[in-house]
Amino acid sequence: MSLALAETTPASSIALDIEGVTHRYDLDGRDLAVLDDVSLSLAPGEFVALLGPSGCGKSTLLRLAAGLETPTTGRVREDGRPIAAPDPDRILVFQDATLFPWRTVRANIATGLEARGLIREREYRIDEVLKLVKLEGFADFYPHQLSGGMAQRAALARALVNDPKLLLLDEPFGKLDSLTRLKMQNELLDLWKNAGFTALLVTHDVEEALLLADRVIVLSDRPAAIVAEVRVGQPHPRRRDDPDLVALRRSLLEKLGISHDV
Repeated sequence: MSLALAETTPASSIALDIEGVTHRYDLDGRDLAVLDDVSLSLAPGEFVALLGPSGCGKSTLLRLAAGLETPTTGRVREDGRPIAAPDPDRILVFQDATLFPWRTVRANIATGLEARGLIREREYRIDEVLKLVKLEGFADFYPHQLSGGMAQRAALARALVNDPKLLLLDEPFGKLDSLTRLKMQNELLDLWKNAGFTALLVTHDVEEALLLADRVIVLSDRPAAIVAEVRVGQPHPRRRDDPDLVALRRSLLEKLGISHDV
């Protein structure tokens, strides 16, 4: 049974424009360059994946898109408007579920609505997203009672209850076992297709990027610059043994500096 979003509204996605972004951190007086003149545009409803070496700046790019940080130079815009602060329309999902251990699954999902003062009028959405991520029977469980996959489903539900127009995903399945990861990839894909939000995914898994994304962006070592862009033309659902995807996988690995197939 695939994830399917009920009551999807037409205006369910946004355009994201990252324009000439360079970003640096000051670490005890030492200048650390993280991003180097990165420009990237996502159309409303597009699914884009970011690949690159560990520590190259992929997660920083997500934080800038979420409004958690401001670029040193350059601009980040949604639908033409500058992004200057976090907003419920832009939700960042991390590799760790980061659930509050003292709150039940239902209470964790409710946090965003509570913070926005919408819990009374939109409490019904909690039950909708619980069903959506197949946790309706676990609403009163605490995080320590959940498997890794279930905890990540709860984290996704906590994001989805806000009906985001841009979902920023920082290796959301990186700590799951291989079978759970494959299942969650399929469910995320179904969710995106039905909800229509724009998605930007950071992953180290080349196959995951090719199975999910419309485009795959390859970043260099830090400070990250875009070194390649691959458009994936195959329709969904995609097969891992599709010869075209196998060829794209080999090409992406080469662009990442891995000359032999793994």
